[in-house]
Amino acid sequence: MSDIAIVPAPRELTVDEGRWVTADPVADAVRDVVENLDATEYRIDIGTDGARLTAGSEDALRHAETTYAQLVEAAEDAGDGQVAVPLAHVADAPRFGWRGMMLDVARHFMPKEFVRNVIDVLALHRLNVLHFHLTDDQGWRVEIEAYPRLTEVGAWREHTMVGKMSHGQTEFTYDGIRHGGFYTKDDLREIVAYAAERGITVVPEIDLPGHMQAAIAAYPELGNHPDQQLTVRPYWGISEDVLNVNDATVEFVKTVLREVLDIFPSPYVHLGGDECPSVQWAESDAAQKRQAELGLGEPGQLQGWFTAQVAEVLAEQGRRLVGWDEMVETDCPKDAVIMAWRSAERGVVAAKAGHEVVMAPCESVYFDYYQGDPATEPLAIGGNITLEKVYDFEVIPAALSEAEQELIIGTQCQIWTEYMEGPEQVGYMLLPRLSAFAERAWGSPKVSYDEFLGRLRPHLKRIEKLGVNYRPLDS
Repeated sequence: MSDIAIVPAPRELTVDEGRWVTADPVADAVRDVVENLDATEYRIDIGTDGARLTAGSEDALRHAETTYAQLVEAAEDAGDGQVAVPLAHVADAPRFGWRGMMLDVARHFMPKEFVRNVIDVLALHRLNVLHFHLTDDQGWRVEIEAYPRLTEVGAWREHTMVGKMSHGQTEFTYDGIRHGGFYTKDDLREIVAYAAERGITVVPEIDLPGHMQAAIAAYPELGNHPDQQLTVRPYWGISEDVLNVNDATVEFVKTVLREVLDIFPSPYVHLGGDECPSVQWAESDAAQKRQAELGLGEPGQLQGWFTAQVAEVLAEQGRRLVGWDEMVETDCPKDAVIMAWRSAERGVVAAKAGHEVVMAPCESVYFDYYQGDPATEPLAIGGNITLEKVYDFEVIPAALSEAEQELIIGTQCQIWTEYMEGPEQVGYMLLPRLSAFAERAWGSPKVSYDEFLGRLRPHLKRIEKLGVNYRPLDS
């Protein structure tokens, strides 16, 4: 089995003596969608007389094809234009329904062609969700016809800070380079279709009511100081400039979301909800009046009210709200899916509160963290998450009961791009950590790290064929 390198490893793989000799193992394999397998299951059976791929759905058959393509790479030349394929049996299904990656294109815009490359990488690893972080303080990346200034103004910042941002920093050096870009609706529909052909759902994120400085720069009336003209934020960190809680702003967001839903058919839509300071709401007469009308005890509670108002648009169209784990503390809708990012413990809290949870803890699956010695690695936000640490990630927190464990619907790794200017940097930070993550997301049998590395080394050639950069393995 040493010459069979499948990543992520299937749940069950057995190899028998003998070979199937054929001129074209891909074309000659028989493929069927069958009723006696669950929708996520597939089988591969290779005997001396041929290969058969069966699956419970078209999506599962795609996964069978991906595994089969990697399996037949172990075929040997049999002469006369034929190859000898190892006899094998695969029985496989994913452990989790949500196997995702988040790509932040707000901090640094990524070309459409690279987004398609990322989708190819996800498909190679049998992942099925691309969480698309489209808006933030530093850029608005989605065309909205009702509000053209969101991309005319909000998609561009005049310059970007240089170097590492430190806590409390107020003075910055800038690069003097205008940065920006956005995706037209046609671009996004193309991306969605490309992903769908590969069994991947694109989940859009419109981060609110914080992380909205780019939108407020475009439309100052959305902010709590409408007489002040903000810029698209040229440095990182958390902005205190958040959306106001006026009825007109609620309607603005609803209009934006209706256009977003028209582009993305995903059953899930992410509305952010993280890092939303309430300083300006505490100082705003209008926000204080709203707080009093609603009988809320503190300004921060306005976030839950605001989210519930705009989320009505999602409910109208039968979509599910997804939000970062701060939402649990803001009286968010009970059917919201919570993405636990601040720690695995936040996933425990969300599950015990009855929410479905996607585990995305920063200490294990934030791929903007260093993966080696900061003295020799590209600039990163901090932390240290090695390839081996990702491989050892346990998706299900130990503190959950069996019933609560059922609420963990999946897991997701994150690429935040403050310190990644383009595709080369993203590839370096993403891969091959994504390959290790995929083993845990799929539910591959836990084997030794060395055995995983043995499969990963030839797997890197597949990544190279996709034209995506990656960090070379440590010796």
